[in-house]
Amino acid sequence: MDLDETMQPEIESPVEKKIQADSLAPKLKKQLALLISLSILTTGALGFGTGYYLSDRQHDLKLPNLTLVESLQNDRNSIIGTTNFLEQEGLTTPLSISQISALTADSVVEIQTERTLNDWRIGQYTTTGAGSGVIISADGYIITNQHVIDGANTIIVGLRNGESYPAVLIGSDHKTDIALLKIEETELTPAVFGDSSKMVVGETAVVIGNPLGQLGGTVTDGIISALDREIAFDGKTMNLLQTNAAINPGNSGGGIFNAYGELIGVVVAKSSGSDVEGLGFAIPINDVKDILEDLMTYGYVEGRIDLKMTLQDVTGVYSYFYGYSQGVYIASVEEGSNAARTGFKVGDYITAIDGTAISSVSQVNALIDQYQVGDTVKIKILRNNRSYTGNLILEGYSGE
Repeated sequence: MDLDETMQPEIESPVEKKIQADSLAPKLKKQLALLISLSILTTGALGFGTGYYLSDRQHDLKLPNLTLVESLQNDRNSIIGTTNFLEQEGLTTPLSISQISALTADSVVEIQTERTLNDWRIGQYTTTGAGSGVIISADGYIITNQHVIDGANTIIVGLRNGESYPAVLIGSDHKTDIALLKIEETELTPAVFGDSSKMVVGETAVVIGNPLGQLGGTVTDGIISALDREIAFDGKTMNLLQTNAAINPGNSGGGIFNAYGELIGVVVAKSSGSDVEGLGFAIPINDVKDILEDLMTYGYVEGRIDLKMTLQDVTGVYSYFYGYSQGVYIASVEEGSNAARTGFKVGDYITAIDGTAISSVSQVNALIDQYQVGDTVKIKILRNNRSYTGNLILEGYSGE
């Protein structure tokens, strides 16, 4: 379908004026005002070898109620886990930090990745990364962050006992930043899922993970500092749990547990900066539970909208070229997609969606989340100093 048939230039439309700050949605303005700089917690290009563990990794701490612990571990054989199992067993007194660690440490794994990249100047080269993960079934299913394994050619999972296994990616979801892995092993110790909707501010939070990519099994503690904290990073907006427990690069994908040893979140990010301390964030476990069946069945989450375009915030050279300080640049368009058929091209600059001025990729994602697959949205672009509008029929993500 030709461009002229699908994207008509705006009549007598001059070059658009620079997008003003007051065109931002109030909610986005509030987010920007917070000035929170988030860093995703994968360590990259560290060169740490797999299977590197602390010298004393034996699980020799004995809980006073051993029968309860044994029954917990024996019952952890479901992909979804057992919610509030401790409460069902009649345990109402919170555990100590050492007890929580003893109960859950075997459920948290170390993840090492390798990525092969190409650069026209130096040719092909390999980078390494590290993160954490949580075992959710006795037969080897593991959850982690999508950004931990994104683009990885090789994924190695290290258990607390020192054994390492190659992992296969079963599925991933960019919106929630969750990935599901599988290793060929049995009789593992899966985490027991809690109910993140029942968490309250001030409740105990214990984080276990692999900080710096070489300190697997590290335990830090704190409290739940806030619930449903709306944070924008990596081109998306997420509602996260906030904690003051110490979190560092490499903790991504690790677990955050409540006072009963139940998994209530997956660590995803921390705030960075010379004056920032005690600001870590985790994906609520209820959000993870909601997508596990789709990841297991399809490898992706059904109903997710895929624009079939790679978008970038307008900074640097793009800002200089267009004369705008904010905006969204189309960096790639998938061949054969509705976006390509509508007429969008690399180099176009998105300025509005259904009449709402656009200033960032996260704002695009927030607006598109209000639609469903099959809906038509009017997208306004700037190309060669002229404005065009195209009607895009939204497609669903297919995992391809």
